[in-house]
Amino acid sequence: MMDRLSNEKLSLWSRIKRLALTDIRALARGLNAEDLEQLEQLLIEADFGVPATLDLVTYLEAQVRRGKLTTEDDLRAALIERVAGGLAGPPNPGSIAPAASGPSIVLVIGVNGAGKTTSVAKLAHRLQHEGKRVLLGAADTYRAGAVAQLQVWAERLGVPCVSGVSGGDPAAVAFDAVEAGRSRGMDVVLIDTAGRLHTQEGLMAELGKVVRVVGRKVAGAPHEVFLVLDGSVGQNAVQQGKLFAEVVKPTGLIVTKLDGTARGGAVVALRRELDVPIRFLGTGETLDALDVFDAHRMAEMLVSE
Repeated sequence: MMDRLSNEKLSLWSRIKRLALTDIRALARGLNAEDLEQLEQLLIEADFGVPATLDLVTYLEAQVRRGKLTTEDDLRAALIERVAGGLAGPPNPGSIAPAASGPSIVLVIGVNGAGKTTSVAKLAHRLQHEGKRVLLGAADTYRAGAVAQLQVWAERLGVPCVSGVSGGDPAAVAFDAVEAGRSRGMDVVLIDTAGRLHTQEGLMAELGKVVRVVGRKVAGAPHEVFLVLDGSVGQNAVQQGKLFAEVVKPTGLIVTKLDGTARGGAVVALRRELDVPIRFLGTGETLDALDVFDAHRMAEMLVSE
């Protein structure tokens, strides 16, 4: 992950140092209003969002005033610690919640263009390497080519794929996928839901129907709901996440398109404002470009040299 996300020409930390905030004399006198305003602007530009930005700036200001940050290294370490704390989630973010019996049912949701269907394939690939038997459900019946795309991935991975007709009922496909997963003794059923726009109320209602159908079919299902969000769109991703959460509460986020750190602060905004743990990062187009989220490593990357 660190290698794939380290191609930003001028890192956040480099930009902070250009403000001279890390000068020992500046730290000794404390941060003045101009210092704080410039720091806030840098964090906002890096897509940290207003709540996270205010938290970080307030925290750093207090630490400086208390004399706890007296060197450049102190400031950087404090920033990493605070960011990592805000990003923290479950101890094993890469593990899929088990079902009481039968396969774990995982719904993958998100808007068109965020990398949802590709994320399903990456998850299947990862689970295969863990020795799991995986079945895919192509319930994205409304987007032209979506079913075919998942079928191609399934063939490439050598896993079964249950699909329906284009424009058909997504809930029916989800039902059939769950039934096939149970009858074939699968460990995990990954269901690619319709790649709806968050503003399309009819399609959002359809997502609610999918959730109800799989819940009636298997007690406790869906066991995971992964919301795929494009990390490069900043606060738009936060708004998308909030609207999806009104229909079904995600158990985790998959943040995609983080091939650089220019707007990497979006992960901080998403974690704080959606109150949903980040479980995976999509860092490229290949099947293995799906990393289990590590809060401390992410914080170090964001505040790297």
